[in-house]
Parts: sequence; structure tokens; C-alpha cells
Amino acid sequence: MTISSMMTTALSGMQTEQNRMLTAAGNIARAGPGASAPAASPGMTESETSLAHELVAMKQAETGFKANALVLATGADLWDVLMTIKRD
Repeated sequence: MTISSMMTTALSGMQTEQNRMLTAAGNIARAGPGASAPAASPGMTESETSLAHELVAMKQAETGFKANALVLATGADLWDVLMTIKRD
């Protein structure tokens, strides 16, 4: 795998996680009493279950975004090293 393809894959992953975060945020914004959701957990209403599900989705998107950002930063560092070697 080349550095540029690694960075392209990481960028695509970041865009996917951004879309996932926007979807979860929109679902939270639209959530309200009587909102449709999966079967409620014991002691929780359906809207609370939906909110919990969306918050977990947001946390997963955040973690995925950070992981892809780290790969992108590593690729940029590799490019810097290669440019230094080429100049010497």
C-alpha cells in the first residue's frame, strides 16, 4: 500500500464517520416523546433507549474519526521524512 492510498483511505474513513455523526446528531435533535425506537430497555422509555443508542453511535463515530485522523497524520509524517531523505 502506498502512502497516498493510505491517506486517501483514512480521509474516506473520516468522511464516513463525519456522516455517521451528523446522522446521529440529527436523530437526537428530532427525538422527542413518543419517538419510534427499538424495544425499550427495562426501566427506560423508548425515547430514552433511542437517545442512548444515538449517543453510543456518536461515541463510536468519534473514536473511528480519531483513528482515521491518526492514520492521516502518520501518512503526513511519512511524507515529511521522505522529503527530508530526498533533499539530503
